[in-house]
Amino acid sequence: MAQTVRSPGTRPAHRRTTDARPATGSLFATDGRPHPRQDALMVVTGVLGVLAFVTAMFHSLHLISSWAGLIGILTGVYGQYISRTTWERFGLIMGIGASGVGFYLGMAHGGLFGGVIT
Repeated sequence: MAQTVRSPGTRPAHRRTTDARPATGSLFATDGRPHPRQDALMVVTGVLGVLAFVTAMFHSLHLISSWAGLIGILTGVYGQYISRTTWERFGLIMGIGASGVGFYLGMAHGGLFGGVIT
């Protein structure tokens, strides 16, 4: 009811845009703003996830896979906490998943301190 009484002078002006999204320089910033911290956490989580996943396939590299997996999980969880866009969350979840697989396989093969501390 209140919207029908509005005079024409108080209506917001419609902006005419030619492109839907402005260029931000970041592939994952879908809201039009740069997010360097979130992008860096996503890249670090992804790299640690790949490292943990690949080294978990070798029994003797359990120290690398378990530590890289643990750090990848922690950075990914913090990145999820401060993420702003869906693309950042998607990348972080992929990195957390790979880190988790590497971490758990590394723990099964000997753990964080297996063979170092007796």
